[in-house]
Amino acid sequence: MYIVDLKRNSIFSINFNDMAERLIKSNKIRIGDISISYYHKKAKTESETTIIFLHGFPFNKNMWRPQLENLPDHVSAIAVDIRGHGNSTAGHGFFSIDVFAKDLRVFMEKLDIQQCVLCGVSMGGYIALRAYELFPEKITGLVLSDTHSKADSNAAKQKRFDSIQAVLNHGRRPFAIGFVENVFAARSIDEMPDATELIKSSIRRNSISTICATLLALASRTDTSESLFQIEVPCLLIRGAEDKITSKQDMTDMANAIPNNRFVEIENAGHLPNLEDARRFTDLLTEFLEKV
Repeated sequence: MYIVDLKRNSIFSINFNDMAERLIKSNKIRIGDISISYYHKKAKTESETTIIFLHGFPFNKNMWRPQLENLPDHVSAIAVDIRGHGNSTAGHGFFSIDVFAKDLRVFMEKLDIQQCVLCGVSMGGYIALRAYELFPEKITGLVLSDTHSKADSNAAKQKRFDSIQAVLNHGRRPFAIGFVENVFAARSIDEMPDATELIKSSIRRNSISTICATLLALASRTDTSESLFQIEVPCLLIRGAEDKITSKQDMTDMANAIPNNRFVEIENAGHLPNLEDARRFTDLLTEFLEKV
């Protein structure tokens, strides 16, 4: 397991039992054709605020441990493994952003979560936006990190198809190495080896079929841009200033369309600012939750 030392802004391993007093529990629940694995940090006091974290591709719930560890005690927080990722099962194996969003709705119903804030990075942001289209009444706020609302262009689709072929031909290890070079800022790669190793290991833990099926899901996702104008809940948009994957223009377009939002860039961070500058990301998140 992993937490972040906010003074050094680095990740290090600790024994899960050492965190028992922090009320973070690992759980599984059956929904439909799959078993969903999730972390649950229950509030120490009576809470009206629940936040659900949605990881990016091809990671898992462990990427949100810095936030689970450091959110205020009155916030109830959940980080899920999306279908086929981490310790969640793949079920029928036909993935789409739509399927992931509908899994989330059933997950909330099973846990009797009436409303929540959704926080998603990259693919997790795509899922959050689709979820708002499908069941806006259950969402009280959106935190969208290094993501956008647009569907893939033909060139982007072809790049994903090429990645599928590369994974099938050469396996997960070369894919993981190349992915890490793209998602992290150069400074993070040099100074945060534990964070980069966490992401490498997360990628390698996924099966080849999950990686390929998720790439197809990303390539086939719908455009949610038209619904941005209809978002009625507060939104926090965060982008790592050195993100090589999600452009500033795409996030600016989203900010210009959403009625009630704040857009913040985090310096010296790439595609995963919640790991690369955990202190800043968590502070922004905490401030946002106080106002939702």
